[in-house]
Amino acid sequence: MAEHDATRAIRAGKAAASLPRTVGPPIQKGSTILLPNAASLYDDDGYVTYGRQGLAAQTTLMDALADLEGATGVQLYPSGLAAVTGAMLAVLSAGDEVMVTDTIYRPTARFCATVLKRFGVTTTYFDPRTSPEDLVAGASPAAKLILMESPGSLSFELQDMAAVAALARARGILTACDNTWGAGYLCKPLNLGVDISIQALTKYMGGHSDVFMGSAAARHPALAKALSDGGLHIGWAVSPEDAYAMLRGLRTLPTRLARHGDSGLKVARWLQSHPAVETVLHPALSGDPIYERTFSGPCGLFSIVLKPGPVDAVIDGLKLFGLGFSWGGFESLAVTCDPQLRARKLRRDYGGPMIRLHVGLEDPDDLIADLAQALEAYPA
Repeated sequence: MAEHDATRAIRAGKAAASLPRTVGPPIQKGSTILLPNAASLYDDDGYVTYGRQGLAAQTTLMDALADLEGATGVQLYPSGLAAVTGAMLAVLSAGDEVMVTDTIYRPTARFCATVLKRFGVTTTYFDPRTSPEDLVAGASPAAKLILMESPGSLSFELQDMAAVAALARARGILTACDNTWGAGYLCKPLNLGVDISIQALTKYMGGHSDVFMGSAAARHPALAKALSDGGLHIGWAVSPEDAYAMLRGLRTLPTRLARHGDSGLKVARWLQSHPAVETVLHPALSGDPIYERTFSGPCGLFSIVLKPGPVDAVIDGLKLFGLGFSWGGFESLAVTCDPQLRARKLRRDYGGPMIRLHVGLEDPDDLIADLAQALEAYPA
């Protein structure tokens, strides 16, 4: 059938029926997916019918993450915070109660105080040092979800996630964990019995401080479907370029984490002997048996508590450590913690000002020298 130029301009140069095989997935850009017949147009279970649901790069990343975490299914989100909030929205309803560790990532607490409260979900905060038995025994009949973060943000308290998960399951309460510190590699919450493993892929999975993404993984098929349906109904999507970059980061994750962990331990041990340092809050140096049972190794993130003094002078004196939030990239970072600690419901006295450090991929001896010169004039 003869076609006019206007038609040929639209139809010419169709995508190849098969593509050359490469080590990474193709980056497919498209909202419309061409389906084979009329019946498939509304067959959501048998076909991906819209590009927002994810094409080759997104699907490959989800499959790889599921394999890494031992999950039946993984849902991707456009940020780490969206992964936490998305997982919560997928399983909570009006009238439910969510029990949240007081050391949770601060934006998660903000979401609970604003969005969840507005939709009739009650949030109760608990001390991460509470025993699993007391924690679950204290859950009200309305409790639907226990949200942990182990180690906790900033202060790095550890929780016995396996014990909490087992006790919660006996009472019909779901459990979830923000597993960003463990990166789905150093810690496997699903293997511990936790129902949902959440992480900010932005951090170690991406590894270069230039891509936002989050994930939530579940082993139970019904729960995995709830996460998938939640993303579909709210309309979250991640771009193929970002999914490809995240998959590339996953390939080097073990090598990078080993360097972060080794360098972080070297810096942390040096800080333990510094006269200006009151305490080093590093899970691998805590002596807590929970760490040995839960983690296969450390990453590069920990905090220090200084003896009382003007902490800003130390931060401003750093030259190799950048001053910035987030972490998990190749670069070393430092932030003061006290303004965030004051926003917690259950406040603790840590004995002095706290600084969180992320040890990057620089030579650790250079980072130690930088800390030494910044702490030299600290009038503790």
